[in-house]
Amino acid sequence: MLSLPIAPTVIELPFRLSATFEIIALVVLVAILAFDLILAFKRPHIPSTKESAIWVSIYVGLAIVFAGLLWIFGSGDHAFAFVSGWALEYSLSIDNLFVFVIIMGRFAVPRKYQQEVLMVGIILALILRGIFIVLGVALIEQFSWLFYIFGAFLLYTAVRQVFENHDEMEQTEGRFIGWLRKRVAMTNEYDGAKMRTVIDGRKVWTPILLVFIAIGTTDLIFALDSIPAIFGVTTDPFLVFTANIFALMGLRQLYFLLGDLIDKLEYLHYGIAFILGFIGVKLVFHAMHANELPFINGGNPIEWAPDIPSWLSLIVIIAAMTVAVVASLIKIRVDARKAVTADDRTDVDA
Repeated sequence: MLSLPIAPTVIELPFRLSATFEIIALVVLVAILAFDLILAFKRPHIPSTKESAIWVSIYVGLAIVFAGLLWIFGSGDHAFAFVSGWALEYSLSIDNLFVFVIIMGRFAVPRKYQQEVLMVGIILALILRGIFIVLGVALIEQFSWLFYIFGAFLLYTAVRQVFENHDEMEQTEGRFIGWLRKRVAMTNEYDGAKMRTVIDGRKVWTPILLVFIAIGTTDLIFALDSIPAIFGVTTDPFLVFTANIFALMGLRQLYFLLGDLIDKLEYLHYGIAFILGFIGVKLVFHAMHANELPFINGGNPIEWAPDIPSWLSLIVIIAAMTVAVVASLIKIRVDARKAVTADDRTDVDA
């Protein structure tokens, strides 16, 4: 019987990229992030829709260019692994925007200074994800059975994403914020984007401190979700980290581009939950193929577990986000028509 080659569950790269290419790429990416950070702090303003759209397009274009460079200086596998990881992380990063909207609204952050707050949040996210990537790669190299744990955690996160909401997260953070306010000298007024200000000759904290704590906590939670997910695509630390950088670059502009719409995309979290669940199942299958646990199948690989090709993962990610966004937009339009019809009936009755 003819046996067909099966695509690997996690993309196996034919070789590592040269250290020179990786160093140059990271230096350039850090320079771009530094420029974006300086721009946000030097020119605090409310970006227009046009400005935000241009910057989002630029960052997406840079990701595509980077994928092309990976193809040239690496291989098609490197480029495909990056694009798959970037698409996954980009879709998961959009979920951050839901919480950013809640945080900005709850603390009444002046819209003019939201750019600076978001940039600090993005830098914190990169630092936390960098730490988790280094730890994750080191652990996976020694303990392949961790894919079982990563897969189970993503399945749990997917279920939580469906049945929980961000209001519950807000209540948990609210208790901590209340505890902190009682123990730290703090004003209720903002002084630009400063964390400290002087009132009646006394230095006190501004609400920006609370905003940074809330965003930092959010970044930590999302890092715990996203890093195990991208290990379902590739375990190469350079590609994992660059995929995260490109996913977070432009997130600030995307926040202003979508504006209040992001909070109205009612079905988006279902799409994200489906992606997390799919990657979770994929990681469990991968763990079964590389099984070394003595109490599972006698420590031997489980051959009947299906392989999920990486190209299928990319299709699922794109399809899930597309369906979720389109369904949400349709619901917004239907609700708007119902509201107009109800107003018309009210006018007639009057």
